[in-house]
Amino acid sequence: MKISSILVSQPKPTTEGNVYVALGEKLKLTVGFRQFIKVEGVTSKEFRSQHLNLPDFKAVVFTSKIGVDTYFKFAKEVKFKVPEDQLYYCSTKAVADYLQKYITYRKRKIFFGDKSVTELTDSIKRHGTENTLVVHSDVSSDEIPNFLDKLKVKHSEVVLYKTVSADLADMKEEFDTYQVLVFFTPAGIRSLKENFPDWQQGEVKIAAFGSSTQEEVKKLGYRLDIEAPTEECKSMTSALEKFIVANNKKK
Repeated sequence: MKISSILVSQPKPTTEGNVYVALGEKLKLTVGFRQFIKVEGVTSKEFRSQHLNLPDFKAVVFTSKIGVDTYFKFAKEVKFKVPEDQLYYCSTKAVADYLQKYITYRKRKIFFGDKSVTELTDSIKRHGTENTLVVHSDVSSDEIPNFLDKLKVKHSEVVLYKTVSADLADMKEEFDTYQVLVFFTPAGIRSLKENFPDWQQGEVKIAAFGSSTQEEVKKLGYRLDIEAPTEECKSMTSALEKFIVANNKKK
């Protein structure tokens, strides 16, 4: 089967310069985009089950806007008035700026990095005795907790949002037109299974980035055709290009 179309399980790009669009132009491919997963806040029951008392924490770590939304939602629900002297450590300026939706920005102690909270060593050391709450999702890494451990900062973690499958019912007919499906997370593969439980892979190729995503492909009974990163192909686009060029030469 000559490959002429791929579906990338990411949101459709809103700016120029997308690497998958560029790959499509180079190889004369139709490139589609669709997010297979979405992020939503946990339920009140799920929040309460974690047995955390928000007033116990003098500092909060945020890495996303939905983390900010859900934190203040549950603060209101448990009738906790967030104190003006609370500290905020944010992964980026965009997340820090988003706090203005809930607090008077200029009156608060807010610190942010360029890309990660792990860039805030000096700021956190100055307030290292404060009990810190790390707000994250159900699929977060241990990067921030390990970072705080190294700084000897007392902290706890709370899951306030989670990754779930998006509803793809509206793209059933379009979905069947793609010859390569590209995934980046185990949750994306699970979404494929949940949305199209009777789908048969046949000649359709599946590309997966990262070992955990690749393992999930096999676990759910699909055939894994394209892997990245590898020693030869560090990116997903380079692995796709290599595979598609070699495949289409045979046709």
